[in-house]
Amino acid sequence: MSLQQSDHFRIAVRKFGPFETMLQKTWDEYCSHSGCRLAGELVALDLHPLHQTLLTDGGLKNGDWDVAHISTDWLYEAYNSGSLEDLAPYLGNVPPEDFPHGWSESLLGLQQFGGTIGALPFHDGPECLIYRKDLFGDPREQEIFFKLYGKKLAPPVTWEEFRDIARFFNRPGEQRYGAVFACFPDGHNTVFDFSLQVWTRGGSLVNRLGQIDIDTPEAAEGLKFYRDMVNDVSAVHPGSAGFDSVAAGAAFARGEAAMMVNWFGFASVCEVSETSQVKGKVDITNVPAAMPHETASLNVYWLYAIGSGSRHKQTAYDFIRFALSKTNDRLLTLEGGIGCRISTWTDPEINQLIPYYHKLEELHRHARTLPLKDNWNAIAAVIDEVVLEATGTQKPINQLLARGQGKILSLNKA
Repeated sequence: MSLQQSDHFRIAVRKFGPFETMLQKTWDEYCSHSGCRLAGELVALDLHPLHQTLLTDGGLKNGDWDVAHISTDWLYEAYNSGSLEDLAPYLGNVPPEDFPHGWSESLLGLQQFGGTIGALPFHDGPECLIYRKDLFGDPREQEIFFKLYGKKLAPPVTWEEFRDIARFFNRPGEQRYGAVFACFPDGHNTVFDFSLQVWTRGGSLVNRLGQIDIDTPEAAEGLKFYRDMVNDVSAVHPGSAGFDSVAAGAAFARGEAAMMVNWFGFASVCEVSETSQVKGKVDITNVPAAMPHETASLNVYWLYAIGSGSRHKQTAYDFIRFALSKTNDRLLTLEGGIGCRISTWTDPEINQLIPYYHKLEELHRHARTLPLKDNWNAIAAVIDEVVLEATGTQKPINQLLARGQGKILSLNKA
């Protein structure tokens, strides 16, 4: 039996303070604006419980959830399982304001399956290098760095520079470390880091046959660097092993690190959060790369989806359409999330508050996406296991990658 009651409207929210406050404010305003009498029930869930209830337990199909936040990682699985209401007919009748031209094309493609549109963009912000511009710009730090390394102190372009600068800025006595990572074992954080390491070394996660292949020279090189880096006590925040991306971002906002590779949104939080200790001291740039290869970013975004089993589909669409307005997209940014509209990215007041907001368009030019596989969640779990074993032991990298690739092949056969 469904958990849902006929007079309740249930929204599954990715657990993150800015998402929760924005959605509650938007729901309240929607009800005031529309006269909706349904009792809104917003439930905030971490990644694994969210995937569990939406897809593993079939909550989108059986009516447990009317609207849900869904990651692009899960879209193909959700579509193939019949969990998503097709939004194309609704968009054809009454589209959101400026749809589709008000959004970057990079935020509209992954949710399209032929003529079906499974979801609409909610929050984005590709991976980037986030750093303390006050530290990099300090004349005293610049002088000392030049004496040590014989070169100018500047945001790192290569991974070797990243390592050197992380060691240079590591000051445990001041409760500040050179870099902070998100290594929590949830099938996401280390998988994203692994993907960036492969891409920025000229590699790919997919072979010529379209199959996932992690047993490559680029993967071996990248995983070795990553293992050495996250275990470098002279460079990295000691809490990294237990941090997910949110916790790593919070540590950075508390002033506990000079650099991190993380989602753009965690740079934005530094400027809008009342508890931030680094407001006005932050900037962003491209993710480092291994020479002579180019930088890469990762575009994983969150969307609004309507459950195929919802009893309130028209209300669900009306609410999503309301939430996607220019005003509410801007509200998400001011709460600490990342709006998806081009109008928000170029908004003068937003860029005055968050001086690097306009750089989102540049990040999207280098952004790549993870492979679309309906069993990606299981594949990601294998990659997560490989990376965690690499960082937690001294087992040979090639052996770990080969064993992981064997498990991925077994998943595909199953």
